Amino acid sequence: MLVPVIDRPEGLTLLFTRRTEGLKSHSGQISFPGGRVEPGDDSPEATALREAGEEIGLAADRVRLAGRLNVRETATGYRVVPVVGVVAPDGALAADDREVAEIFEAPLDFLIEPANHRMETHERDGAARRFYAIPYDGRRIWGLTARVVVDLAEALRRR
Repeated sequence: MLVPVIDRPEGLTLLFTRRTEGLKSHSGQISFPGGRVEPGDDSPEATALREAGEEIGLAADRVRLAGRLNVRETATGYRVVPVVGVVAPDGALAADDREVAEIFEAPLDFLIEPANHRMETHERDGAARRFYAIPYDGRRIWGLTARVVVDLAEALRRR
């Protein structure tokens, strides 16, 4: 998964996608660009850059890789390696409409503010699951995506 930090003159933002409703897993959810490792991907960084290119048309040469965050597992069993990349603000993006319904950005300062991180509980299959949620501009960033944002916030505070 690529965690795209856009370096805008007015301040840093994070780029998100909203997945299309017809997908088998995580449909309609807000996420970062990412997906499964394919033959030829020699690292999590290679996978993240390839997937970002496929999903949102982000050219790899616009991304300066900055490091990895904590490896996480989803409730549905996926193992995810978040790769942070600083993205040049110039250049167009194009959503693959089979996977991505929307591309949007949110201010990094807002997203990393602990007061904006909420803990929620949801019962699924008889088990209560706790997860982070971050409301932003009428959207709800939650689950793994919000957890990765919290991990990024914690990493930035340690610097």
